[in-house]
Amino acid sequence: MIVTYHPVKMPLRHTFTIAHGSTSVQESFIVALSHNGKSGFGEATANPYYGVTVPKMTEQVESVRSLIESGSWKIPEEFHQALLSTGKLKAFTLCALDLAFNDLYGKLQGKPLYKIWGLDGSKGPISNYTIGIDTVENMVAKMKEVPWPLYKIKLGTKEDIRIIEELRKNTGAVFRVDANCAWGVDETIANSRALKKLNVQFIEQPLKADDLDGMKRVFAESELPVIADESCQVESDVDKCFNHFHGINIKLTKCGGLTPARRMIARARELNMSVMMGCMTESSVGISAIAQVVPLLDYVDMDGALLLAEDPANGVQVTPSGLIFPNENGTGASLK
Repeated sequence: MIVTYHPVKMPLRHTFTIAHGSTSVQESFIVALSHNGKSGFGEATANPYYGVTVPKMTEQVESVRSLIESGSWKIPEEFHQALLSTGKLKAFTLCALDLAFNDLYGKLQGKPLYKIWGLDGSKGPISNYTIGIDTVENMVAKMKEVPWPLYKIKLGTKEDIRIIEELRKNTGAVFRVDANCAWGVDETIANSRALKKLNVQFIEQPLKADDLDGMKRVFAESELPVIADESCQVESDVDKCFNHFHGINIKLTKCGGLTPARRMIARARELNMSVMMGCMTESSVGISAIAQVVPLLDYVDMDGALLLAEDPANGVQVTPSGLIFPNENGTGASLK
């Protein structure tokens, strides 16, 4: 097996702002694993909030190159465990390699991953389309630019309720909101009451990631369901979020790929928690990987490639009415 990688810079259609900061160009790290004439692709985006850069991911891949190119694994779980046991890879890099191996595995098997897993690709929730923090006028304009039945609205300002009130005047679409750790306990509970009246579906990550004591009260008193994001990064976090959140939002980059993500889904189901999967503004490489588990989810946020001015890859298409899978095996991803 041969490993190669492709650092890319992906300009966004609009500057994207959340409570953590803003970006107009998304850097990403696309990995390819090739064997027997087939290539599998994986991806992880750079992220300042988590201290992830393309040079760091490059260095980590080089540290395990000899292991990858000399090894032989039959299934993704074996490959993931072999990489994890080295202790040399952070989650984002591990994710890129895990996605690439899963894609390669499917291509070598001659089937899409979801079919290998016995899933029906026509089932599952539609993706939301995300509106980043901006002036109310610009947020309304962005919403009108992309008509969609379901929007995720990034919040974390002093005018959060007014923003939703103004957006609501312009669409009957369902809203879900994401505060990205910017609210306090009393603020969240009060906002839940106002947002429920504005047809908001749920609140994502209102408090700081480690404020589980505060979340216990929010969990008990919020009038809307609360979904963990920053509080649920890796497999062990699922149990920590139980009875503090109604559901979890899994990010492939943060947990280390599809292999651990599928275990997180299974554990959340055992705990009767709802399950969402989100993206980190990936190209169609990362988005196509998410698509493989959509039939297992309650909610999904996989609009990353739609936010790009130009997508460096082909793959699963995200539309207002559902997913369109390409006539490809594995995850369906390929580079342009």
